[in-house]
Amino acid sequence: MKSLVIYYLKIKFFYKMTYRFHCLGLPHTVTNKEYVACAYTQKILKFAKMMRDRGHYIIHYGHEDSELDCDEHVTVITNKDLEIAYGNYDWRKNFFKFNNGDHAYQTFYKNSIIEVAKRKKKYDFLLPFWGSGVKTICDFHDDMIVVEPGIGYSGGQFSRWKIFESYALYHAYLGLDHVNTAKQDWYNVVIPNYFDPTDFEYNENKEDYFLYLGRVYGGKGVNIAIQVTEKLGYKLKIAGQGDLKSMGYEEIPDHVEMIGYADSEKRKELMKNAKAGFVPSMYVEPFGGVQVEYLLSGTPIITTDWGAMTEINIHGLTGYRCRTFDHFIWAAQNIDSIKPEDCLKQGMKFSLDNVSRKYEDFFQMVMDVYTGKGWYELHPERKSLKLLSNNCEVVDATDADNAKKREETNDCETDTDNAKKREETNECETDAVNAKKREETNNCREVDATDTVNVKKKREYKKQTYTTIDKNDDC
Repeated sequence: MKSLVIYYLKIKFFYKMTYRFHCLGLPHTVTNKEYVACAYTQKILKFAKMMRDRGHYIIHYGHEDSELDCDEHVTVITNKDLEIAYGNYDWRKNFFKFNNGDHAYQTFYKNSIIEVAKRKKKYDFLLPFWGSGVKTICDFHDDMIVVEPGIGYSGGQFSRWKIFESYALYHAYLGLDHVNTAKQDWYNVVIPNYFDPTDFEYNENKEDYFLYLGRVYGGKGVNIAIQVTEKLGYKLKIAGQGDLKSMGYEEIPDHVEMIGYADSEKRKELMKNAKAGFVPSMYVEPFGGVQVEYLLSGTPIITTDWGAMTEINIHGLTGYRCRTFDHFIWAAQNIDSIKPEDCLKQGMKFSLDNVSRKYEDFFQMVMDVYTGKGWYELHPERKSLKLLSNNCEVVDATDADNAKKREETNDCETDTDNAKKREETNECETDAVNAKKREETNNCREVDATDTVNVKKKREYKKQTYTTIDKNDDC
């Protein structure tokens, strides 16, 4: 009887605690909305908001001009460092420049190692959103729980705990040898990218143009969008880093309007008014977040038929997936048959509120390994399996502009302002104890300050270069 009481007290304690996340920024960008062209930078920005709204503690390490919702921002790199490393080149017009051995990276590594050591506590999570690009810091602090929180890169995966953005990338990572070999890892999981619906504006009244939004190069299939719209005599707007000259175009086609770099407000405007968005990536897309951004705007998508497109674009409901030029032509001609409200409903599955619960489920799994019985740990208070669910539905949300209405009716609401209401009524809550109680009893385990800097780790810092992020990756 005594052991049973202790067991349930442990469960009760566990669900009252919140987690501490040390979020490593990207050395060559600034964590703010201005850097919307870098998917990894935006993931950090949104993760901080998503998990802090759930009561977790967020420490961010990055550029001095970072603007994000966190408990503590730690400056580890400055504008002067970026200027020394990259000069005054315009990243809005050109693809990002970076090298793991340059001044910006080495400065970021050195300062982050020092600052993390000052703040880390037992059972803290260290999150390298840029994967091997910040592995040096993770190697130094290997006493922390290192989780790669959103693998969308094609190489350099290194941590014990891995979260992939899509099953397409996860299966590609495993390779064919896993088809005939029973060697799966329970802690390599898939959690999709996440989005703030308030960053977009739902619109059913479309204008007479198609949109391509992304890096302007052949790997993203911009040439397909140009050829299809040219054949049909449709107008095409192209927005993003790069230009057509680099792809061999001497002149801009008459039916094409080049927008250039689109900031968050310009993206919102372009997406909500487009008849459809082209996302014809020619590689196995790890995720392709622009698909979800279109859907949250009520805009159908026309994509290729591989990679994460097969997990996001529901053929015939949110748009069309294509294999030939004929397919693309037919899709563009019939795009009006796709209902904007169906696009929104699919897009809302990737809302911050919905995906946050998947992350909490996974972090619980990992913490069970450190504090419980690992894979065999039981949670009798569990109400659902949110980690494996992608069925959060939108209730009567055709009017996405009316945020109040959506917050009041959506069972997996995106509302973060009305915390009290969500804590009392949200049926998607995976915790047995509501958020208010959890915040009041934040029992994140602490250790003596002398533990935060392990003497044996005061080894000489050495410059290291790891696998370069593939050019196909979204930053």
